[in-house]
Amino acid sequence: MTTAKRRNLVGLSRNELAAEMEAIGEKPFRVKQFWHWIYHQGETDFANMTTLAKPLRERLADDFRVWRPEVVREQVSKDRTRKWLFRFEDGNEAETVFIPEDDRGAVCLSTQIGCTLGCRFCHTGTQALVRDLGTAEIVGQVMAARDSCGEWPSPQDERLLSNVVVMGMGEPLYNYDAVAKALRILMDPEGIAISKRRITLSTAGVVPMMDRLGRETGVKLAVSLHAATDEVRNRIMPINKKYPLAQLMKACREYPGASNAKRITFEYLLLKDINDSPEDARKLVKLVKEIPCKFNLIPFNAWPGAPYKTPPVARAQEFSRILNDAGYSAPIRVPRGRDILAACGQLRSDSARVQRKTGAV
Repeated sequence: MTTAKRRNLVGLSRNELAAEMEAIGEKPFRVKQFWHWIYHQGETDFANMTTLAKPLRERLADDFRVWRPEVVREQVSKDRTRKWLFRFEDGNEAETVFIPEDDRGAVCLSTQIGCTLGCRFCHTGTQALVRDLGTAEIVGQVMAARDSCGEWPSPQDERLLSNVVVMGMGEPLYNYDAVAKALRILMDPEGIAISKRRITLSTAGVVPMMDRLGRETGVKLAVSLHAATDEVRNRIMPINKKYPLAQLMKACREYPGASNAKRITFEYLLLKDINDSPEDARKLVKLVKEIPCKFNLIPFNAWPGAPYKTPPVARAQEFSRILNDAGYSAPIRVPRGRDILAACGQLRSDSARVQRKTGAV
């Protein structure tokens, strides 16, 4: 049977996997065995799944497969940041980034090929949306990254790929069902087993979906804020015209589980002479009042043709000091992977092999 006709087991829920096993006359207990081999051991070859009888392994190889996206290109920055360009089965591509620290690291996942949001500072926003990624394609990015880093079986304690941040290409809350399903697979304790405390999803502010995200997944929330007023945010983030700051801040105050122990992260890209003044910082303090939060200040990362510039270091430090004095953690992020265009706002792929989707913000 050809590869195209074999069902991919990656991305199936436990119930879906059980249905596949039932369809070929296997008992439900097989699900636990498959789950272990696929998501704990990282095995792709049924012949190596030695807890299964050989005739079953042969039948599985005829009917199913365990798929990963194809690595088209892997780049390693001088600061050890890695970026992969992954190709999916229809020929479309997306980028994924791994940001290592001394004893841990975060995988930054993409959820769409392209984006509809059109944020003026974002390189991905210059690429029209082609399509959403499926659950297997989202989970597959983590699995392929672990392949590259040699991190199978799933470590119990110290692990290099310890965290997941859903803030690559695309707006994850516009692809909610596939993203939430992927997160549940990643969090399953008998597989990849990444704790919800180590998963952060970043949204540009799709207000109607934020409460559902918190209730159904329990992951940490990051909000791409980038402005303290509607006037500025409307100019740089068109989504603000649909969900203005008053609505966004209300959704943040009501985000399930938000507390001083589980603060919302406000990502704030500092753009020279646009949103980086001391007055902007003071307005920001008023805007987030009564929200358990912290800030992640990001000096603008340039990309080819970008319309903005990075503010002077002293100006960024003053901005940070004002937030710190008001009682908020507001570190200035050290850019990672700039030399390979892997930093925040720099991701983009040039695939357009299928008809593009269109969608208004």
